[in-house]
Amino acid sequence: RINIVPVDFVVAALDHVSHANANIDKKCFHLVDPNGYRVGDVLDIFSKAAHAPKMNLFINAALLGFIPKSVKKGMMALAPVRRVRAAVMKDLGLPDDMMTFINFPTRYDCRETLAALKGSGIDCPNLRDYAWRLWDYWERHLDPALLIDKTLRGTVGGKVVLVTGGSSGIGLAAAVKFAKAGAITVICARDEAKLAEAKREILAEAGKDATVVTYSADIAVEESCKAFVEQLTADHGGVDYLINNAGRSIRRAIEASYDRFHDYERTMQLNYFGSLRITMGLLPGMVAKKRGHVVNISSISVLVNAPRFSAYVASKAALDAWTSCAASEFADQGVTFTTVNMPLVRTPMTAPTKIYDNMPLLSTDEASDLIVQACVDKPVRVATRLGISVELLHAAVPRITQILMNTTFRMFPDSAAAAGDKGGKSGGKATLSPEAMAMAEMMRGIHF
Repeated sequence: RINIVPVDFVVAALDHVSHANANIDKKCFHLVDPNGYRVGDVLDIFSKAAHAPKMNLFINAALLGFIPKSVKKGMMALAPVRRVRAAVMKDLGLPDDMMTFINFPTRYDCRETLAALKGSGIDCPNLRDYAWRLWDYWERHLDPALLIDKTLRGTVGGKVVLVTGGSSGIGLAAAVKFAKAGAITVICARDEAKLAEAKREILAEAGKDATVVTYSADIAVEESCKAFVEQLTADHGGVDYLINNAGRSIRRAIEASYDRFHDYERTMQLNYFGSLRITMGLLPGMVAKKRGHVVNISSISVLVNAPRFSAYVASKAALDAWTSCAASEFADQGVTFTTVNMPLVRTPMTAPTKIYDNMPLLSTDEASDLIVQACVDKPVRVATRLGISVELLHAAVPRITQILMNTTFRMFPDSAAAAGDKGGKSGGKATLSPEAMAMAEMMRGIHF
């Protein structure tokens, strides 16, 4: 049981016992709550005060009583256990000393105190009656979040941020926000003319005092990528934030790809190997500085396994898997990773697929907000609820989900380019059935 009492009660009781009773020699007065509270009770009481949901399940620590104390003590002393405990307590914002009160064995006898206070009108109030006051004061004055700058400027201001594929689309929108926030914004792309235009646009948005640096590099080519990383390291000493945004997407059914194996090779070369070249080239500098954050732009298609995007999904899934492994390896070196499972966004990359003209896609500004979230909060993953829901469907009822995805596959037509009409000879605007339009509206952001 946890003993929680308000200071007002302690002061009043101490004063009364000390002065109103002459015969107190050789007596012990415990100023505690005669009821006491379990950890679960305390969590529920303060959850109600914070308007949060209550706990659904409590585990009685006594169930582990059959484990010898020496064994439990030895397990808690193991380095992995200590690290996990420290991480959990840090995420909860609780001091390590709080663990001492879990299954606290000591019970205090307050009968002497109750007898001494009888008739004085002094008693320990119920925690439920004043917990809301404690929470209100903490929320207004003591919440650590009040003192933490969770703005983008507070996160990247004065830091070096590299955005690959930053000359257009999502990368350009993100670069504008980084520059506005005071970051040393570095963008790279293949086309020097587009880079120059992008720089002018960023400066027009962020102001002439913004620091924007451009590099022409093709990260799908090993030699170009290596030279770029070396030059970037020499000029800026590495980066603090890396946004692996550059990529290519191919919307083509597997049946239409039997003689197009190069689609898979090109997609892997840029989306997977290109991102790895940049990341592995800059990781040594991050490790040396004991800080750095890598944001890998993946796709919602990795979660939903979107038909027609097998080449694209496979390349992004490979990047997701590598990111998970890297995050585990560098967890104790100050380098963190975030995967953004980006929904479908209206960019120059989606323009060739004319059916997207009729579908509700995210804007580049909305997409760049997800990148900002990845940099500020540094979560393991940024994904929409829709994407996560479909991923859960794949895990729970895989066969049924395959049938649903096959239905969408047959509902939406191939693009003219995927069908071999590179010149757009078929002309006209691609049309969708009312059913397809309804599906696209309901599942906004998913690749069809």
